[in-house]
Amino acid sequence: MPDTNAPSGLLDRLSAILGPRGLLTEPGDIAPHLSDWRGLYQGAAFAVARPASTEEVAAVVKLCAETGTPITVQGGNTSMVGGAVPDESGRHLVLSLARLNRVRAIDTMDMTMTVEAGLVLKAAQDAAEEAGCLFPLSLGAEGTATIGGVLSTNAGGNTTVRYGNARDLMLGLEAVLPDGSIWNGLRRLRKDNTGYALRHLLVGAEGTLGIVTAAVLRLFPRPRDTALAFIAVADEEAALGLFRRFRDRDESAVRAFEYMSGIGVDLAVKHIEGVTLPLETRADHYVLVDLASSRPDAGLRGLAEDVFGEALEAGEATDGVIAESEAQAKKLWRIREEHPEAQKREGASVKNDVSVPVSKVPEMIRRCSAALVELIPGSRPVPFGHIGDGNIHMNLEQPEGMDPAAFLARSHDIMDCVNAIVRDLDGSFSAEHGIGRLKTDMMEEWRGGAELAAMRAIKAALDPKGLMNPGKVLP
Repeated sequence: MPDTNAPSGLLDRLSAILGPRGLLTEPGDIAPHLSDWRGLYQGAAFAVARPASTEEVAAVVKLCAETGTPITVQGGNTSMVGGAVPDESGRHLVLSLARLNRVRAIDTMDMTMTVEAGLVLKAAQDAAEEAGCLFPLSLGAEGTATIGGVLSTNAGGNTTVRYGNARDLMLGLEAVLPDGSIWNGLRRLRKDNTGYALRHLLVGAEGTLGIVTAAVLRLFPRPRDTALAFIAVADEEAALGLFRRFRDRDESAVRAFEYMSGIGVDLAVKHIEGVTLPLETRADHYVLVDLASSRPDAGLRGLAEDVFGEALEAGEATDGVIAESEAQAKKLWRIREEHPEAQKREGASVKNDVSVPVSKVPEMIRRCSAALVELIPGSRPVPFGHIGDGNIHMNLEQPEGMDPAAFLARSHDIMDCVNAIVRDLDGSFSAEHGIGRLKTDMMEEWRGGAELAAMRAIKAALDPKGLMNPGKVLP
């Protein structure tokens, strides 16, 4: 039976718009859309709309505006902060963009790709590669996350140090606004100085100002020379020192620069089949250095060997390996990519997606690690992430043998502990995961005053009924 939380007649009208494939009303079909990847939230909804075109999205949004029906927008549902899960009231319609999954156009002269919001990120990468190009956005959930989702959260990922966040890879958008009108901003222009940049309001807004339905993305020349090194370093300062050596040698070659703690690598080796430590001796700190160039004669392996040798002589590096093949490179990357899954298998963990100025990363890791162990004795800090752009996931694993529920009950204490240090270092409590439902209570303290007032004014102007992804971003 359809849920009675739906306004009278709404389901019939939605069915007329969407057809038999476009509306889910059975509890078993709705259930996968009601919980988040981390298992933090369990929501409720009376139906899931699955429009197959921008026009159908617009018709659904217009109908919801007419009936006062809240909409929770959903892409791949990979949010780390509950940004794509409805609340528990049962009044929400979940609007899934999974069927808007086409590549509309690729232009290798303009170096652009126009795609729909429901296209999975990995599919966008593959389409660019087939055209002889590169779409560089890369993150752990790329096999599930969608283009609309990564734009709506301004996702970062592994290559931000070279290419920027999702915002920097977008030239134009198509979106449905809260009143159901369609805004076509699918422009392929590098320069377009014509008033307010509406596309940048929607990127990072997490579906609270409108629904992204398509985007023009920037493409890049495909790399023709690469090198990848997995290096053990003496400490956090040495990790940053090694980054500086590579940056000063050839900043344009550094595609990713990732930090991992010894504990994090230990957990990946322990829990993930096929993951092994590629060095003879365990260390407390590691970095993964990914170099790439569109020039076939860039000599990146030689560069990696030279910089690694300098770091060994300086005492920054203690051991390392440079990949001999693409297969070995993928195996080395897997050590870093499997960190979240390894922590999940080890037990309960609390995740802190934070950023500080790059120069402050070592101090942040040291101070946060010490403070967390003092807060919860026996707990295990597992910092890892994008040291090259200042974004570290300052995660904390439960003490061995501790009740997971009891540990998770301390989540806000743990986040407050980390955030106090991050704030002291002029950082941010949300680097790339966004706000979602999890961090709305932090906005007043961190973004209060004129900044938060401006956000609320924009929300009120575009979505006066407050129907677009309510309960997210704004407190």
